Amino acid sequence: MSAQKDRWVSSFSFLLFCASSIPTDGSARVLQELSPQRYFSALQAGRASLAYFSHNVSPGAQPFLEQIENSAEALQEYGISVVKVNCPKEDVSRYCGKENALRKAYLFRGNMLIREFPTDALFDMDSIVANVLFALLFNEVKYVETLADLQNIENALKGKANMVFAYVPATGTAEHRAVMEAAFVYGTVYQFVLTTEATLLKDSSRDVPDVSSAWLVFCHCQRATDLAQPCRRTAMEQALTMLNIHRHLKLMGTPLVTEVAEDPEKVSTVHLQLGLPLVFILSQKETYEADRRTAEFVAWQLLGKAGVALLSRDLVDLNVLRRTNIALKTPDEGVPIKYLLLEDTDEVITLVKDKSKVKQIQEDEEEEEDEDEKENNNQDVQDDEVVEAVSRDKKRELPLEQIRVLTEETFHSALLETAQTVVLFYASWEAVSLAVLRSYTEVADHLEGIQGVLLSLVNCWDWPGICTEENITQFPTIKIYEKGERSVMYNGMWGTKELTSFIMLSRVSSPLKLATIDEAEGYLRGEFPSELSSYHHTALLGVFKTATSEAREAFEEAGNILSGHVMMGMYFEDDALALSRKYAVSPPALLLARGRGQSVESITLSKQSAQDMVQMIRYELLDIFPEITVQNLPHYLQLRKPFLILFSDGDIGPVESEEMLKLAKGRPQQAFVACWLNLKKTPVGRGILKAYFATIPSLPVLIWVNLHAGGQVFKFPSEQSIAEMNILSWLEKLKAGVEIPSSTLSDEDWKPPLPAYDFLQMMETTRPELPLHTSHRNGDTLEQHPPESPGGDTATRDEPSQETNAEKVMSPGRDLRGTAPRLAAREKQGKRHSEL
Repeated sequence: MSAQKDRWVSSFSFLLFCASSIPTDGSARVLQELSPQRYFSALQAGRASLAYFSHNVSPGAQPFLEQIENSAEALQEYGISVVKVNCPKEDVSRYCGKENALRKAYLFRGNMLIREFPTDALFDMDSIVANVLFALLFNEVKYVETLADLQNIENALKGKANMVFAYVPATGTAEHRAVMEAAFVYGTVYQFVLTTEATLLKDSSRDVPDVSSAWLVFCHCQRATDLAQPCRRTAMEQALTMLNIHRHLKLMGTPLVTEVAEDPEKVSTVHLQLGLPLVFILSQKETYEADRRTAEFVAWQLLGKAGVALLSRDLVDLNVLRRTNIALKTPDEGVPIKYLLLEDTDEVITLVKDKSKVKQIQEDEEEEEDEDEKENNNQDVQDDEVVEAVSRDKKRELPLEQIRVLTEETFHSALLETAQTVVLFYASWEAVSLAVLRSYTEVADHLEGIQGVLLSLVNCWDWPGICTEENITQFPTIKIYEKGERSVMYNGMWGTKELTSFIMLSRVSSPLKLATIDEAEGYLRGEFPSELSSYHHTALLGVFKTATSEAREAFEEAGNILSGHVMMGMYFEDDALALSRKYAVSPPALLLARGRGQSVESITLSKQSAQDMVQMIRYELLDIFPEITVQNLPHYLQLRKPFLILFSDGDIGPVESEEMLKLAKGRPQQAFVACWLNLKKTPVGRGILKAYFATIPSLPVLIWVNLHAGGQVFKFPSEQSIAEMNILSWLEKLKAGVEIPSSTLSDEDWKPPLPAYDFLQMMETTRPELPLHTSHRNGDTLEQHPPESPGGDTATRDEPSQETNAEKVMSPGRDLRGTAPRLAAREKQGKRHSEL
């Protein structure tokens, strides 16, 4: 017998010892032999005794007496003495004088007769102990014959106590004895109900067990309140023996989930003591409620098979990978705890039921690492560069300590905690989301120590309700929420610098209202609020007369739209006219200061609608002669104008720069975009030149291309110097159609080389019967149900009420959302898109 089994056998023996209420006489023989007079004079109130009256022992009664003597010691453990009463020949009393009375055994409590047993019903030790205890516990153990009787007892117990319902094919059997012995010990804690009716067994259970075998089920009625629903049940799967019943009831009495705040190696629970494994759900404070529900759901499924504990990473310093979310501790001594990354609760349940699964999962992970290493060595790449980058770096643990993970329970309360809450809505399986998440962690490092800013994230794959409510239609999405007020959505580049600038700029009112001319002048000189001192922004200042309310309101609305993207100020005091005259413009006007030391540009605000003003501001913010980069190219493409691009292998010379700047400033009605591209800073430019020409021409080279009309590419004559007049003359020839294009770009749409995956169709094909993240309806029940928590253990929490339990928000097979953030799927990367 194992050490674990020894412990709970000893525990049970101690319970039986405590249950004994009558001391022995101290005689060596347990079976006492007394005369009728001495027997009846020795009876004591409340003390039970089983007596057999006999004149002399006939050969036919000898086997019965042997069984009675064998049972004496077992009954004595329950405080029941066994006595053989020797009747004198001349005794003609009730118990000694009649022949049929001598063929019976009598059960007394004190001097009151409880039950008469025919000797042929007490055929062995099991039948004697079972029938005697059944008679003594007649009022404590309910015997039922019909389903209605069972339901009436259930309904009476709901909200009060739990029930143990047992079926035995016949009374007097070893199984009947085991149930009665358990009832003797646990009868004050649980209501025991017994039946021998096979029909009742079939009516009371969906999965009808074999009616030829005894069966026991624990009914969780204490937390039940709905009379229309049956109590939850957890069947005992082992044979019906006293030790197994004790073990089962011991497990049913333990808390559903144990909360742990110490090293798992030091944790010892009832489950481990009884030889069962313990599953740890690794949690963190941001997702505690979701993790708690996950742990409860798993515990329901594993009730009686394994224990479940909730282990907080915030309280215990675990030297394991952050991506692991499950730990498994077995009762075997010397076996280390296994830390694993599992995708859903089904895998956890399978892990416990199939012990070989642990080794298989670890072997799969090792094989996956080996294959990943081989793939990296072979330089096998994904078609999508973002997917490739994420795939190659997927084992890198991201530092998320400064970012709060939000759930359905914490999302709305988090928005009210600080003045500004930044939320990244992402999908844990989507490559761009994971790439942006890395930039987001770098932003968190840059903003460390900044007061009033909370960086957080929501995994829309885990919490679709939040993302639907917030109208998140694409991944990733970043929104900034001001405490109790509006939210601003980010639509810029996903680089760390751009994200940080957007967040910091959103902290300042847009537009920023300036009270004096000195403040307005300082604003144009770049004297921004202190938190923006390290960031370069073009300053826009709207100047309005007090009476120009319509233009001012449109400017304010435009400021709200452009919050985070543009630094906007507003001045509308009585002396606004004096300020505008200084810059040779009449209000309403817009003043632009592109940088310290540069002249202020002035523009009359003729647009009165907010949207028109937004478009005008965005256009005016564009550089006159910009350097084209990957980041700013989309802004200039949106203008849908021809490009005059100077390609240079490094910085352009001062002469070329001055000539091109004069050309850009004097361009008629801004008919084209004059710009330049540094091939050293933006190497993709070489690919562009290869698309325009067979070989890359000598640099610098000036190119005219109209991507939105015809796609013709013209090359400025290399023999001419890049001067304003030469370029204007060349442009006139292009307009007249004299010049021949060097090449013409294809007018085909730039579509993906292969069709995109239809993930929804793939999901429906693989598992059409199991929708994701669905909740149980009120009428749904689980095969296994929560036990009553006896309380008293400060390291545990009582089980939740029936109405708020895990099954309301969980569904079988759901993923382990809320635990350690799943930055990439555990499964190996699939084939490249081109291979499919």
